[in-house]
Amino acid sequence: MSVILCTADRLSALSLAGYDHIIRFWEALSGICSRTIQHPESQVNRLCITPNKRFVAAAGRHRVYLYDIRSTNPNPVMKFDGHTNNITGVAFHCEGKWMVTSSEDCTVKVWDVRSGTLQRNYTHKAPVNDVVIHPNQGELISGDGSGFIRVWDLGESRCTHQLIPEEDVSVASVSVASDGSLLCAGNNKGNVYLWRMLQNQDETSIVPVATFQAHKDYLTRVLLSPDVKHLATCSADHTAKVWSLDPEYGPAKMAAAAREKAAKEAAQKTAGPASAATSVTASPNGQKAEAIIKTPPKIRTEWNGKGSPASGSVIASGGSTEISTTELTQNDSFVSDQPFSSFLDGPPMDLTTNTLFLETTLASHQRWVWDCAFSADSAYLVTVSSDHCARLWELSSGQIIRQYQGHHRGAVCVALNDYSEPR
Repeated sequence: MSVILCTADRLSALSLAGYDHIIRFWEALSGICSRTIQHPESQVNRLCITPNKRFVAAAGRHRVYLYDIRSTNPNPVMKFDGHTNNITGVAFHCEGKWMVTSSEDCTVKVWDVRSGTLQRNYTHKAPVNDVVIHPNQGELISGDGSGFIRVWDLGESRCTHQLIPEEDVSVASVSVASDGSLLCAGNNKGNVYLWRMLQNQDETSIVPVATFQAHKDYLTRVLLSPDVKHLATCSADHTAKVWSLDPEYGPAKMAAAAREKAAKEAAQKTAGPASAATSVTASPNGQKAEAIIKTPPKIRTEWNGKGSPASGSVIASGGSTEISTTELTQNDSFVSDQPFSSFLDGPPMDLTTNTLFLETTLASHQRWVWDCAFSADSAYLVTVSSDHCARLWELSSGQIIRQYQGHHRGAVCVALNDYSEPR
């Protein structure tokens, strides 16, 4: 695996000044620092490597600088200037033609990479903490400090969906699956939200499928793996966690089998209410399973009678979650109730913890874990922390493969340049 890892030094988790402005390139397997770049003007908040693996974008306070990975030239080859506050997110079009950025200046901007010019500008009512590009290359997804997630249609140049997982709780990070099937968001309460994204002709429907508390402290990053079988979360609690999205994951298969068996036994004893859903809690030793009959919470979907329900609003009830979208364009809205099902529509859930199945907790960092990156084959994860260290983990064993030490300040962002082919 030929990999270059880039980290940016920062003074502390909460400091607003006194940053080291250094980008370091590490050979991932040998642990050798092969290059350093002195970033010219500000701290580096986010890093992103272009799809052709040639350039790395470093997002700072007001500007994004583009550096040539293959060159020894320490100067940027391109500068993108237009934000008025910290840039918090950066992502590239699949062919590298354009780039999108998010910022604490409450905007999402789209840039022409070849000319460096601003092409689009979208606004939130609060600082924007993250932005990603949908694999269809026609939609952007951004999350802000007031708890809103917005989906922007580039063709129509407007916001088509607006989600509110928890009102007034800052959305720290968003991630979209490589196949466009899932949208994930994490907030400052440590909660994770998952939506199923369904493509209907030229429209996208967004359906909530799962929510759980991943960490009891601030959540700093959520990231779906390239094979869409894992979800990584990073937190101020000094850990990163890897959760399973794979129905074929061993514990998930065992729980599903036990649940099915218990459901059949329960059905034989009593018919129960038609609207009830059967769930199973397995004992810690895995030998017994208890059948529990539950009435699933409901989601109310409103839309304007045209296209898919996603063009209107979604209100989730039966818990603390509220999800809403942009205002309806017509008064004649249609309302329907449908069950919220983590089993039929979403990833497998561990009913003993009310979370996704936890594969491993990466717990060797001593301070906040800020960012992470998967390898192309989804077998490895890199994490960076305020403890001045970056670590490469093998997910199958949960073991540290390599540590990258030598940073004088905390490392807060990482990009992984992996040339290996997915397994």
